[in-house]
Amino acid sequence: MTRNDWTKEEILAIYNKPLMELLYEAATVHRIHHDPNKVQVSTLLSIKTGGCPEDCGYCPQAARYHTDIEGNDLMSVSQVKAQALRAKSSGSSRVCMGAAWRNVKDGKEFDNVLEMVRTINKLDMEVCCTLGMVTENQAKRLAEAGLYAYNHNLDSSEEYYKEVISTRGYQDRLDTISNVRKSKVTVCSGGIIGMGESLEDRAGMLVALATLNPQPESTPINALVPVEGTPLEEQQKISIWEMLRMIATTRIVMPETQVRLSAGRTDMSREGQAMCFFAGANSIFAGDKLLTTPNPNVDDDMEMFKLLGLKPQKAFEKKSQPQSVSAEESKYKHLGEKPKWSRPGHTIERNVEAKAKSKTKV
Repeated sequence: MTRNDWTKEEILAIYNKPLMELLYEAATVHRIHHDPNKVQVSTLLSIKTGGCPEDCGYCPQAARYHTDIEGNDLMSVSQVKAQALRAKSSGSSRVCMGAAWRNVKDGKEFDNVLEMVRTINKLDMEVCCTLGMVTENQAKRLAEAGLYAYNHNLDSSEEYYKEVISTRGYQDRLDTISNVRKSKVTVCSGGIIGMGESLEDRAGMLVALATLNPQPESTPINALVPVEGTPLEEQQKISIWEMLRMIATTRIVMPETQVRLSAGRTDMSREGQAMCFFAGANSIFAGDKLLTTPNPNVDDDMEMFKLLGLKPQKAFEKKSQPQSVSAEESKYKHLGEKPKWSRPGHTIERNVEAKAKSKTKV
């Protein structure tokens, strides 16, 4: 039975178990709730890159930092369809569309995203979006278009979140997840390790996720990929042992969730990734990029699957395919909402320094 009353102390005790005991327990839980030989392959597509007004310390898409990211305006529906078809032919069963927005704004661009959702759903692929904060009405419009999942990561614990981001509040993340829950869309929410957080912060993030009722259907666990020009560019990369412990702990406290082995795989050996699958990870992102950071080649991933005897999970195995309603028959219309998402505005010294440094490079 899935618990929703985990404490930080309980999760820390699990995380710090002798590694072999931790992996065995996680693998046992994994086999009770999932087929251990199936891993979902998803493709992450940046439909609008760069120019984001947020100050997230890990993100090369923030407009205030000078990185080598090449920005682009919102892609067309036909471009997205072509990319989705390519992903499907390579073995992906899900397409995740990401836009570098603070929050969704009603209007032509959002209408185009809704059409992208309809188009990909009609290809019999799961559709996920990560577009920033959304209102309840916007979430219901996405659901009506055929959206399968909405991603909105908590990133870290509530306490450490304030050390990474100052332009939005943690409660906004939780409110967005709540708005998504009011629609028929599944929730995808996880975070990043390796940003300088403590083990208590990692446990705190899992408390925030595991105590949601219901728990997220999908939880990405990302290893920070330090990008030059961002405030976290000097951060030391985490070890495979830390990733293993995080994957295993997530699997134990969130037994029915799809645990996604996400950013940072380029630094992992096949042996390391195999151990992550053993510990409960059952989803990866395929393709040469994760929005803007490097990712293993899809052919290499398929070769790894063959070596390990893994099979790609088919679309809609966990939940039935939603039906897409056309724009003309839509029950929900845009309301021109202007929600007041928070702007905490506290100062994060390393973010300020990275912004000042970027001005000297322009």
